[in-house]
Amino acid sequence: MRGLVRWWDRDKPGTQRVRRRTSDAPSGRAVLLLACTAQFLVVLDVSVVNVALPSIQRALSLSPSGLLWVVNAYALVFGGFLLLGGRLADVYGRKLVLISGLGLFTAASLVGGLATTAGALVGARAFQGLGAATLAPATLTILTTTFSPGSARNRALAVWTAVSLAGGAAGNLLSGALTAYLTWRSTLLINVPIGTFCIALAAVTLAGGRPRDRLVQLDVKGAALITTALLAVTYAVTVSYPHSQPGPTAAAALVVGLVCLAAFVVVEARGAEPRLLPLRLLRTRAVWLGNLLMLLVGAGFQIPLWYFLTLYLQQVLELTPLQAGAGFLPHTLLMMLVGMRVTPWLMRHVAARGLVVVGTAIAAAGFWWQSQITVHSTYLSGVLGPAVVMSIGGGLLIVPLTAVVTSGVSGPDAGAVSGLANAAKQFGGALGLAALIALTSQHSSTKAELVNGYAQAFAFTALILALVAVVAFALPAGDALRPPPGSRRTSAGTAGGRG
Repeated sequence: MRGLVRWWDRDKPGTQRVRRRTSDAPSGRAVLLLACTAQFLVVLDVSVVNVALPSIQRALSLSPSGLLWVVNAYALVFGGFLLLGGRLADVYGRKLVLISGLGLFTAASLVGGLATTAGALVGARAFQGLGAATLAPATLTILTTTFSPGSARNRALAVWTAVSLAGGAAGNLLSGALTAYLTWRSTLLINVPIGTFCIALAAVTLAGGRPRDRLVQLDVKGAALITTALLAVTYAVTVSYPHSQPGPTAAAALVVGLVCLAAFVVVEARGAEPRLLPLRLLRTRAVWLGNLLMLLVGAGFQIPLWYFLTLYLQQVLELTPLQAGAGFLPHTLLMMLVGMRVTPWLMRHVAARGLVVVGTAIAAAGFWWQSQITVHSTYLSGVLGPAVVMSIGGGLLIVPLTAVVTSGVSGPDAGAVSGLANAAKQFGGALGLAALIALTSQHSSTKAELVNGYAQAFAFTALILALVAVVAFALPAGDALRPPPGSRRTSAGTAGGRG
């Protein structure tokens, strides 16, 4: 992690400006380290239990549907509360919210690591999601308010995004190593020392911050409605597993979700400030369309990719947990290389929209290639090649898409937009996983049936990403994201903002 920050903060004229800030402003390098480490924890725990799922199932006697909730309890609560988490940072200050979220996340990790029943583990995963929803928007907000638009912010976002991408794949590698040499419990307990380090770093790095108004009331009604809507819609899809039939329970949950979503729009349109999501933000094409694409990208990348590929590596290729985790190294390393080195350079010369279109199209091709697996495929023939293609695409598209969504929004609305972007990605991941499981897991008694189901999941993902590539042409070009001529020295590395 420190290596990533040193890459960003290497000596150049722009970084000298960071170091000469007044003492009450946070150090750009320290803020980047804090934001990336905290975000790494958040994304890590989406996937860290994946490789350990068979061990967890045996230890706690979980059914297949119960095992699904070990993954989705975190993702659903995370996605459902992200909008409120983004607003908390605006109202109460980023330092207080970040430390509170880290504290809850760390405590829940300790409880989950010591859990002896399925209910305790799923509950702990849910509280992990709540803590992550509180701190994740703050990590992006402290970056967008610390670094001014231009190459400094683009580089910071590139590191933050690369760490986000790496956290998911690293979760599989770390999970495999910990499960093989220690126990599945260590996949959760590892968060305790890292979370404690982040709390200490935030305490000494971030300024205290000033709430906008001590009498300001949070939009609790809006938070409850949107959270219920997201949970209900995803639950409606989830309970279809393993029958893939929308029964009465699923239909009722879907109706509840849609009603709550409609009520949320009404409340946000008529409510007083500060709203959870000011609807005026959705008049900006970059915000509403960018977040729609975030949701669709999330439905294929991250949660579904890690889940299905992990099971394919262990159940079909019969790799050990450690080997399966190591199988994600090409995804991790290549996506980080492209996201950190290639994409920031391209963003100085190519419009963000073009990068999103090209990156998504490349990723779609990679997932389509991945869908061609057979029972006779090997890691080299069935996984490594597609990994190279989809990782290049992912590294090219997510940085500019994040930059488009957060561009042109600052001040009191920065947290709301950051929360919406994170919520769209996480909700897309949880919904995509539930939908893909419902669509592809009807028969899984033989290797051939397993391979067929996984191939269908990758093919559906390729189609989703192909749709994103087409729709992305409607995004703003993103010319403003490129630093103007002669600005590379003056805009790089500006740090400031309130805590």
